[in-house]
Amino acid sequence: MRLLKHVFIFSITLTLIACGSYSFTGASVSADTKTFQVNYFQNNAPLIEPGLDRDFTQALQDLILNQTNLDLVRSNGDLVYEGEIVEYRIAPMTATAQNTAAQNRLTIGVNVRFFDKNDPDAELEQRFSFFYDYPGSEQLIGSQKETAHEEIFQRLTQDIFNASLAKW
Repeated sequence: MRLLKHVFIFSITLTLIACGSYSFTGASVSADTKTFQVNYFQNNAPLIEPGLDRDFTQALQDLILNQTNLDLVRSNGDLVYEGEIVEYRIAPMTATAQNTAAQNRLTIGVNVRFFDKNDPDAELEQRFSFFYDYPGSEQLIGSQKETAHEEIFQRLTQDIFNASLAKW
């Protein structure tokens, strides 16, 4: 029984060592990569929503902090994310018989540039966008707007993470 216990512990240890720096989030980061930085995402959308740039930048920082063991730095990061918000648009999606919007859609789009000083082949520039639908009878204010932004940011930041670090 005691031998079985030692064999089991040895097997687990060997398995963990063999897996190296595997991440349950799917991140593929080299052992030399220790830090990341997220530069401020300027809001260049035709329709400006105050604070959106700050909130999006913070959301991306938080996601990377939560899904990796990398340290956030202000400059000289091993990984660098930068870009701009290029779209903030509200458009009617469906109409009622009275020619009013039955459903509206908020779309937010960001252009992202990703640099990896340890792996220049991993660098990318890509546009990401996502949307949130809400009833046409409601205004996009207060908690409705916060919910919309949170849901869109959650999807955008995860898509950016997947494209840059998980290679999905």
